[in-house]
Amino acid sequence: MQLMHDNARPHVVHVVTQYLRDVSIRTMDWPARSPDLNPIEHLWDELKRRVRARVPAPTRLPELRIAIEEEWNTIPQDFIVRLVRSMNTRMLAVIRVRGGNTEY
Repeated sequence: MQLMHDNARPHVVHVVTQYLRDVSIRTMDWPARSPDLNPIEHLWDELKRRVRARVPAPTRLPELRIAIEEEWNTIPQDFIVRLVRSMNTRMLAVIRVRGGNTEY
């Protein structure tokens, strides 16, 4: 098994890296501060916005779970398709700025 993560501090602290070694999970080499091209990040953002906009807002864990599931099921498929189809544009933007910041 191999794990890919983004080198965020919580992912690379000693206790985490030691645990991954102990359970024989290899990690991919990944540059620090690399651009996040994964469209799922934008999908998570959309889900977060939808859950936060609920009235009344969920205040307990069971309510939050229900809200997340309900909102997840209402995200239009064409929104997801647009995110996936934007990959070419995302990659070109990163190439254009030589790995720097983009609008994505």
